[in-house]
Amino acid sequence: MLMIRFQRIGRTNDPAFRIVVLEKERAAKAGNIVELLGTYNPRSKALTLDEEQVKHWISKGAQPTDSIHNLLVNKGVIAGKKVNVLPKKSPQKNEAKIAEEAAAAKAVADATAAEKVAAEAPAVEEAPAAEAPVEMPTEAEVVAEAEPAPEVTPVAEETPAA
Repeated sequence: MLMIRFQRIGRTNDPAFRIVVLEKERAAKAGNIVELLGTYNPRSKALTLDEEQVKHWISKGAQPTDSIHNLLVNKGVIAGKKVNVLPKKSPQKNEAKIAEEAAAAKAVADATAAEKVAAEAPAVEEAPAAEAPVEMPTEAEVVAEAEPAPEVTPVAEETPAA
């Protein structure tokens, strides 16, 4: 795949760039370019660019890098929105801030847990009660609860009259 990208030229601490078309897999410093489209000096903002050739290569499928894309949008060569090329900032780690964030996160977690419990409580009351496990009484409890046996009075046997 072809790319339109910067090729750095110039001295140390004095950058200047060529705008070149080359294979994506090739290093920009290797010098194996397909075509030179222009130059750019970031210090003086001087830009020389063959706009027709840029449009030609883009129509052929060459992809501009994000920095080249933003440069072309600025100069009006192509239409579109700029792309953010800066890396995302990582927050500075401060122990006091970390402790405050942890406390705030814990408070939020506790609040959401309390809301969940409150939301689930009515659902538990409406649900039918589950049967409690049956406990078998011990022998001592069975004997203590047993009714005393009715007294049996001996009845004299009647002898049949003969």
